[in-house]
Amino acid sequence: MKKQHILIRIIMFFLRGGLIVFELFLGFLLVLIVIVILVSKISPPDVDDIDVGERVQIAKDHYVIGENWLKKNEYGVWEMYIEGAPYERGVIYGKLAKELVQKQETIFVGQIDNFVPSQTWQQFLRLMLGFFNRNLPSSMSLENQQEIYGVSQSFSDEYNYIASKYSRILNYHAAHDIGHALNDYSMVGCTSFAIKGEKTADESLLVGRNFDFFVGDEFAKNKIVLFVKPESGIPFASITWGGMIGVLSGINQEGLTITLNSAKSELPFFAKTPVSIIAREILQYAKTIDEAYEIAKKRPSFVAESFMISSAIDHRIAIIEKTPDTTILYQNNRNDLILTNHFQSDILKNTVINKENLEENVTGDRYQRVEELLAHQNPFGEQDFARILRDTRGLYGEDIGLGNEGAINQLIAHHSIIFKPEMNQFWISSSPYQLGSYISYQLDTVFSHHDQFNVDIHLKQANIPRDSNFIDREYQNFKKFKYFVERVKMNKPLDVKTFEKCNPNYFYTYEVIGDYYALNSDSTKAEEAYKRALNLFVPNFHEVKRIQNKINDLTP
Repeated sequence: MKKQHILIRIIMFFLRGGLIVFELFLGFLLVLIVIVILVSKISPPDVDDIDVGERVQIAKDHYVIGENWLKKNEYGVWEMYIEGAPYERGVIYGKLAKELVQKQETIFVGQIDNFVPSQTWQQFLRLMLGFFNRNLPSSMSLENQQEIYGVSQSFSDEYNYIASKYSRILNYHAAHDIGHALNDYSMVGCTSFAIKGEKTADESLLVGRNFDFFVGDEFAKNKIVLFVKPESGIPFASITWGGMIGVLSGINQEGLTITLNSAKSELPFFAKTPVSIIAREILQYAKTIDEAYEIAKKRPSFVAESFMISSAIDHRIAIIEKTPDTTILYQNNRNDLILTNHFQSDILKNTVINKENLEENVTGDRYQRVEELLAHQNPFGEQDFARILRDTRGLYGEDIGLGNEGAINQLIAHHSIIFKPEMNQFWISSSPYQLGSYISYQLDTVFSHHDQFNVDIHLKQANIPRDSNFIDREYQNFKKFKYFVERVKMNKPLDVKTFEKCNPNYFYTYEVIGDYYALNSDSTKAEEAYKRALNLFVPNFHEVKRIQNKINDLTP
């Protein structure tokens, strides 16, 4: 009995000690959370009070504040013109596009809910991202901070539980960087290319790119062609979405263009300048490639990125390759330059991470596919570029299925664009993806008639026609394919043969069929479907591994 009492006392002693340790741990955790919250709090920049007035609606989908305006054109693309000092034009941007700004945030938050359904994990991620991004403002110019703060005034109160409006918009500007670092740019697999000299019909520069940033179809519906006449710097145009002041594709009035392509990157440990903000500074303040390079060098980036630059003044094309600690200017001696998602300079192409990228992903295949298509004819015009940007085939013209990342056109593009820098002209795609008409704009015309907001600013006679044959046939099958995919995700019945016919050469078709059979406990048919998927062109190592894991997880 005495031994039992002694044992009980020993147990109680350790339990009390354990409770004390646990209480100390909880206390430490609470203090850590408080510190993170306090340190993560982002204060807005100092600005002078300003009254820009309220927007006036002059027609359906057409708003005006002074000489600033927003309207939707006949192709379903929004056009916006803003001018003035940084905070002023930010406030105007937000007021003009209030519904678009708020809708994009709703879509973005909805995607986060899909990716991370757990409220606990969401709160943890918010805390960590807030701490990670606490120094974001110091990595941007005061001008950018003030403009972003101006736009944030029109954010919805609905998401104040996440963070303040200014903190949220700053984090959204870093979402591209964080997303591709965490997901090996699974949301970003862009293709860009440019030619000059004898390869073009008039020996001028010609640049094309698909921006394949995918956060769902809804996110891409309300793209904005934004024309900015800043108080300082060069007037420019960029293709964006509500709330975004960073640049992803753009051209300025000096004939300099910029596009962004991500590369495989190490996971960053703390926030630096978002790449879209670096591109914005280049577009607003650089006239030449050398000036663009100097700006890129002085801004440390979150992640690895390539900026394709063309310059009418230089009559040159170049790529600025950038990692968090290195900035390289890459050029070649040819009349064409191609960029997908890997580095090409002598310094960066042989790094371990770049070699892994080429081995594990499909960036090399897309690069070679552009090479093939550029070799098929000479010279090229803008309509020829549209044909390349719309190409859904794989290397050597193989049918790899619609939506495959191995194609130049993956049917996920937020936008597709063609630049003619020496004419200050560009063509921007309209829905669906790059299949609709490419709408033509000329910067000098826009900025000289910016106050005539009832005038159509696009050059309809210079538009590139929609791809009617593809839209009327293959695209209809692709829409059915996506519909069936969503049914399987919701565990609804699937007509397998009909689904297969929609996209028979795409590996993912058979992965989805395998998922359907696995959900319905038919391991034999599921394994057959998964193995059939692996016998088709699978664009990257991670997808191969995912399918193999599904086979391994099947119950015998």
